[in-house]
Amino acid sequence: MTLTRRALGATALATILAFPAFAQDKGTIGIAMPTKSSARWIADGDNMVKQFEEAGYATDLQYAEDDIPNQLAQIENMITKGVDALVIAAIDGTTLTNALANAAALDIPVVAYDRLIRGSGDVSYYATFDNFQVGVQQAETLVSGLEERFPDAETWNVELFGGSPDDNNAYFFYDGAMSVLQPLIDDGRITVLSGQEGMDTVGTLRWDGSVAQARMDNLLSANYTDARVHGVLSPYDGLSIGIISSLKGVGYGSGDMQMPIVTGQDAEIPSIKAIQRGEQYSTIFKDTRELASVTVGMVEALLQGGEPEINDTETYDNGVKVVPSYLLEPVKVTEGDIQGVLIDSGYYDASELQ
Repeated sequence: MTLTRRALGATALATILAFPAFAQDKGTIGIAMPTKSSARWIADGDNMVKQFEEAGYATDLQYAEDDIPNQLAQIENMITKGVDALVIAAIDGTTLTNALANAAALDIPVVAYDRLIRGSGDVSYYATFDNFQVGVQQAETLVSGLEERFPDAETWNVELFGGSPDDNNAYFFYDGAMSVLQPLIDDGRITVLSGQEGMDTVGTLRWDGSVAQARMDNLLSANYTDARVHGVLSPYDGLSIGIISSLKGVGYGSGDMQMPIVTGQDAEIPSIKAIQRGEQYSTIFKDTRELASVTVGMVEALLQGGEPEINDTETYDNGVKVVPSYLLEPVKVTEGDIQGVLIDSGYYDASELQ
């Protein structure tokens, strides 16, 4: 009788202990993020961990701090440990071919997250925003800001900044923006006094704000001693903050030197505060909660033998294959949109923006 009770007790204890494990035993997802230096990527990682764990998965989240060999080693380690799927926001989308071949050999599906992985046929799906539309929206807010702030200028002097040349998205942002700006440049409504155009010239490696600031310093000293800059196309908030620092350093935003119209992307808190101060004009909001949700849905479908939901089968050719994708819609944010878009949606608490 005692033995039976012990056996029953052991069985009950095993059941109790096993139940939480069963609830989280759908597999482990490896999540490779580029860096913690951008608040945006921290939010991406946190949202994915939360939503994967709510769906019953364990997670292995790693940040590589924009070090390509580090990210490669992290991904290879995840493969060795036997993750069930990989979600990768690549630092350099051209460096992962061998690692992904190893993943494919072990039937580990790969979802490219926000940044397209190039040169590999082993990318299963791509979850991102409509990156061409991001660029369009940046240019549209630039032009509307120029019309609002400098309505009497015969031509608007504008300088162009691009993202990191090793990030496929940077080209979509730039091309989207230029689809709006190039006709105005051709008509003489916008003048790029420096003459610097094209991603090979205006790209900013690793999206580094200090590099953008140094380049803006050089543009101002070389081209604007006797002229005013009216606008700057910036594809990312981290660059915008550096550009604004450069502009303020030579007097813009004080006296009779109105602050130029400066765009951005990712709705990071320093830039939202800069918009509130009238230093940055706009940003583009990409709700990382929605992107995480799409990604979790893709991985779930893959692991359960289903078909992930996609809405694009044409745009993202990575050089080996067209990667089936789900594109989310970006949202323009100027000062009047902060409450409705960012606070009312619960993305930020109002106290974070004070």
